[in-house]
Amino acid sequence: MDLFTYRDQDALLQRQPLAERMRARTIEEYIGQEHIVGPGKMLRRAIMTDQVTSILLFGPPGTGKTTLAHVIAHRTDGQFVRLNAVDASVKDVRETIEAAKQTIVSEKRKTILFLDEVHRFRTSQQDALLPAVEAGIIIFIGATTENPFHSINGALLSRSTLFRLEPLTVQHALIAMQRALSDKERGLGALPIRADEDALLHMATVAGGDLRRALNALELAALTILPDNKGMLHITRHAAEESIRQPTVAADASTQYDVLSAFHKSVRGSSDAALFWFLYAVEKLGMDPMVFLRRLIVACSEDIGLANPQAMTQSVAAMDAYHKIGWPEARYNIAQAILFAVESPKSNSIGRTMDRIQQTFDQLGCAEVPLHLRDAHYQGATKLGHVGYQYPHDFPEHFVKQQYLPEKIKDMVLFEASDQGMEARMKENQSRRRTKP
Repeated sequence: MDLFTYRDQDALLQRQPLAERMRARTIEEYIGQEHIVGPGKMLRRAIMTDQVTSILLFGPPGTGKTTLAHVIAHRTDGQFVRLNAVDASVKDVRETIEAAKQTIVSEKRKTILFLDEVHRFRTSQQDALLPAVEAGIIIFIGATTENPFHSINGALLSRSTLFRLEPLTVQHALIAMQRALSDKERGLGALPIRADEDALLHMATVAGGDLRRALNALELAALTILPDNKGMLHITRHAAEESIRQPTVAADASTQYDVLSAFHKSVRGSSDAALFWFLYAVEKLGMDPMVFLRRLIVACSEDIGLANPQAMTQSVAAMDAYHKIGWPEARYNIAQAILFAVESPKSNSIGRTMDRIQQTFDQLGCAEVPLHLRDAHYQGATKLGHVGYQYPHDFPEHFVKQQYLPEKIKDMVLFEASDQGMEARMKENQSRRRTKP
């Protein structure tokens, strides 16, 4: 259990990284997330009046989830307890709840429990929180980088207000670094530092709006450069480039689902986007190309179908090429299949047909095979009435009208060809057959 305490401030500050020292203590110092804590916003009002209820903070790393918890910790007159789901146990949760009960009785004070990385908690661990949250024994604040609808117990999610934190911008990172350079108490303001604008811009840009990374880079530059002949610590663009490197993009399960979804949706309408999301996922996120090949093959039937059956042939061939020659050479084959699919005429008639058939199952119950369609390759089939089947190849155009569906749905039309690509010819064929006597 880790309480937010601020004793022995000077000694603590000497050991803390700059990003930790500069962490906002008040809502006025908080940088970014104006859509939820800007002037007049509900969460800001709740913090200012110490009326925060159970909330979930969802957003990428470095967007201010933990900092927002610190702000609440400084503002509340209640007990504030922090647990990290990585190393906390159900026992820790239960001990916190018991302590909260005692605090209510003895001090008439509430307890706010901040659970960082709450997605790391198993369902049983999250369940341990529910009774206390429902009874108002604790006010729960959870922070997660993963989609809470994938990782958080539904009951706990329904009892918390969800706030989505957006990635911070380069401008936000610049504000944080300028504050650190001017702050003599917690920042670098006591040092003789001169930082070039392009140096700060480079650190802010590479950090991608992650304040922690930007401030860590600034501190590293300040601590490692040598003073000039005037004793000045001059942070140049070169020093900035040495202090921060291009990050390896981290992709949790939620991010991977989102990128895969973006890819599939792009296959329906944008060659540029489909190819971008595929290469981004494989090259930057380290995802398996097979995930996208499988999805592409599905899309070839779900979204293209009979409008261009060759799309599936291309996709299956690309999968075969990937198995035989591997990455990165096979990316050319996969890119070809993706572009072929995106630029193909589109039809979702296969999916619509399957949906109609699924719907008829509930109406139909048991499906009786018409007598003339039943197996007649045995002695006595005629006596059972298994007669009357007409062989289409004996008729003009190799087609004859006869009942193929069960009696209850014999006139139902399940497959309706679209007017896209090759399906247009099928539509004409369907129309011609329906007008036959």
